[in-house]
Amino acid sequence: MAKVTLVFAVLLAILGLVSYFGTGSHFPTALIPTWFGLALGIFGFLAISPSESRRKLFMHINVTIGLVGFLGAAWRAISSYTAAHSEGVEPNHIALAAQCAMAGMLIIYVLLCVKSFIDVRRNRAV
Repeated sequence: MAKVTLVFAVLLAILGLVSYFGTGSHFPTALIPTWFGLALGIFGFLAISPSESRRKLFMHINVTIGLVGFLGAAWRAISSYTAAHSEGVEPNHIALAAQCAMAGMLIIYVLLCVKSFIDVRRNRAV
């Protein structure tokens, strides 16, 4: 699962950079997916370990980062969309797309992690 984490880390970093440059480099908050990708990448790299306890620790840290990132991105996407419509203006489509993409990627990542944790526990019990 650590290698899957590194793939998601790269995808989040790319998403952040694309959204940052897509907004004309005016909004540094567009780099938030890059920071989450960097955190996942660091702990994903640390999770590549022969030690089961070390791998377990860093993968639980990663799934926590993923869950926090999902909740933040989903909350921000919903709140910015509703705020824009309540004011009668169009939402920033690049920001909204980046927030939705980040939320989508991270919920997939969290679900994959949970499935992996369940599979490991089942295999250990057998």
